[in-house]
Amino acid sequence: MFQIHGVLNAVSWGILMPLGAIIARYVKEFPLADPAWFYLHVTCQLSAFILGVAGFGTGLRLGSQSPGITYAVHRGLGIALFTLALVQVSALLIRPKKDHKWRSYWNCYHYLVGYGILGISIANIFKGLDILSPEKKWKRAYIGILVTLASLALLLEVIVWFLKRSKRSAGADKLKSSHGTNGTNGLNGYGERKPETV
Repeated sequence: MFQIHGVLNAVSWGILMPLGAIIARYVKEFPLADPAWFYLHVTCQLSAFILGVAGFGTGLRLGSQSPGITYAVHRGLGIALFTLALVQVSALLIRPKKDHKWRSYWNCYHYLVGYGILGISIANIFKGLDILSPEKKWKRAYIGILVTLASLALLLEVIVWFLKRSKRSAGADKLKSSHGTNGTNGLNGYGERKPETV
């Protein structure tokens, strides 16, 4: 049962949750991915939450079957993680529309809680690995997964940065061409001047 608990939590909080965050952060920047990115994000996060609930449940069961054995930090992080995830999922029900005046506040809340969940979940997975003391290859495998996800995020960050920069550059070039070469009227901004005659 320890292994099931570990696998459920590692897959849900440690892999699917960060993957869903990467999708929301980067894939939405590609115009062709709209609205598919949103459904992929929700699918990853809800799948992670459902598996996380199962992992949390097995953790509670393990705790009740092991009187006198407590892992206070792991348990505390697990309760905090589950609580934040429950609040985050519940917040979907009150998500304002894109043009609503409160949407920017909701987005800020959603990002902060989401990144908090990621940090706590990764810390708690390492805490759980220390408790279970599996073969070192499992810890290395999880570190490899984290490095892969971080590398993917970094690559997408660079691609999105170049996309935004080229879009701004194209917008600036378009603005320049609509205002003439050096200004708004003609070549020098003052319109064409006729030579003065004496």
